[in-house]
Amino acid sequence: MKYFSLLDLSPIIEGGDAALAFRNTLDLARHAEEWGYHRYWLAEHHNLPGIASAATSIVIGHVAGSTKRIRVGAGGIMLPNHSPLVIAEQFGTLDALYPGRIDLGLGRAPGSDQLTARALRRNLGSNGDTFPQDVLELQSYFAPATPEQAVQAVPGAGARVPLYLLGSSDFSARLAAELGLPFAFASHFAPAYLDVALALYRQNFKPSATLTQPHAMIGVGIFGAATDGEAQRLATSAQLQFLNMVRGRPGKLPPPVQSMEGLWSRGEEVAVLERTRCSAIGSPETVKRQVEALLKETEADEIIATAQIYDHAARLRSFEIAADMLAGFVRQAPVPVRDAETAGR
Repeated sequence: MKYFSLLDLSPIIEGGDAALAFRNTLDLARHAEEWGYHRYWLAEHHNLPGIASAATSIVIGHVAGSTKRIRVGAGGIMLPNHSPLVIAEQFGTLDALYPGRIDLGLGRAPGSDQLTARALRRNLGSNGDTFPQDVLELQSYFAPATPEQAVQAVPGAGARVPLYLLGSSDFSARLAAELGLPFAFASHFAPAYLDVALALYRQNFKPSATLTQPHAMIGVGIFGAATDGEAQRLATSAQLQFLNMVRGRPGKLPPPVQSMEGLWSRGEEVAVLERTRCSAIGSPETVKRQVEALLKETEADEIIATAQIYDHAARLRSFEIAADMLAGFVRQAPVPVRDAETAGR
């Protein structure tokens, strides 16, 4: 493994609001920088009462402006919701404000239900099927502008913003391989095709101006605490939130419970545990063993840790435990990236 990073969904907790979520996000980002995390990503989701980062580029700017070194970016922007030109301008602006620190991860899902997707897009012609063309159009706006170019991204043209493709199936894995881009798999909530997607990405990868060889990233839920029992208790907040989504009633992040027994049916338990199986839950020693097994299985180049934990202090402690443990897995070897995090495309 070459890097360890952090994905923050900026959770809105029961009894809290978006303002509290953003204060906690900023506090976590400052700690993540101190603990050695390589990048801090925020995700685009819409119409979900428990996630505050819908206006993702704004939150990225808020975090980047209050930190000094850590890379900050989107994990990800759901490109079919937007005009590629607008995203090029937004992230070109961020790159101009915080040069050399901005990442742009791209997804092809709406990050919402279909009704919300229609409300977001209105008459926008993009959808999941046009994602490859949208990525290429976005890349063209980040390229240096030419005199005959009729439409330019200002700011954006010539910006050195690295692109990453995100996915939970083989579609983006194949596209990332074709374009020679880093690939991040959403194994923290949809692990079913993890092994297949990583294999396809690596087998079909074509070197590019960005990468000389594949760079595979995996999302891992990490819930660390002093004891296994306390970590299991903390993780019930995420399990309850997933359960509400399975039931079609998404809500704010609930406080933890001592036991999930009696709160879900057997079928619901199986569904939630399957969706969250790429998680490490326990004491520092337990978390280390579980992450070690995931790295052995996937040979990931980078882990992006995430955790929906209700209590902010406990969440900080969990990410601190994760940082201490993940630092031990980082290989001191040259990263096969041709200046990817400054050359971008």
